[in-house]
Amino acid sequence: MRPSRTTRYLLLAALVLGLVVIYFPLLLVLLNSFNADTTFGWPPSALTFEWWTRVASNVGAVAALRTSVVAGLAATAIALVLGTMAAFALQRYRFYGRDTLSLLIILPIALPGIVTGIALNNAFRTILGVDLGLFTAITAHATFCIVVVFNNVIARLRRLGGNLREASMDLGADGFTTFRLVTFPMLRSALLAGGLLAFALSFDEIIVTTFTLGAGLETLPIWILNNLFRPNQTPVVNVVAAILVLASTIPVYLAQRLSGDTTSGGRL
Repeated sequence: MRPSRTTRYLLLAALVLGLVVIYFPLLLVLLNSFNADTTFGWPPSALTFEWWTRVASNVGAVAALRTSVVAGLAATAIALVLGTMAAFALQRYRFYGRDTLSLLIILPIALPGIVTGIALNNAFRTILGVDLGLFTAITAHATFCIVVVFNNVIARLRRLGGNLREASMDLGADGFTTFRLVTFPMLRSALLAGGLLAFALSFDEIIVTTFTLGAGLETLPIWILNNLFRPNQTPVVNVVAAILVLASTIPVYLAQRLSGDTTSGGRL
């Protein structure tokens, strides 16, 4: 049964309203990064690139960007290895506790960030006796980055089935050759999509990072939070926030394209 015209219009209005509520504040941040008025009067009296040039010479922002990139890349690399191994194990083998293990792998992304942060902080400092630093933040990020890689890889493995792998091995290829020439090429787009999503999650994470990053270190989101209410820093903060939005949006967009393109092997 098709909805009536009135219902369709109401649903469209609700959709537009939801999109405005979500994206208008982001567009406002982007526009204010070019606002020449330091008090951000509305509408802007003039536009300028001055705040963007100041960011390049801001030592704290550049250092925070470097920390975010290093943490994101390292957490993504760990997630790609462990998430892929877990997906292969749970898809290809049947064993007792398989469903429970799958739940445990997915659970970290469903837990509130503050719970994960406090738990990891206690584990690092009290149980393991490890000082908080970049290593602990990378480890913490990897706990939820593994989930997106695992979900992408296991979904692709379920779609592929095992016919091609079995045919390859029937023709004399060993396990490594089959993985290199058959399985890996078909998983490439899923791995890349999972990696992009994992990097985006790590790059803009703030709650878990607050509890697991050592003193004296800042990621870009933490730098924004620490400088948001400092005098004369608001224009620069808007620029950094705009950069963070763009840096998080691009990997998600590419991952969506890769995950949704099944007809051309995931090519952009």
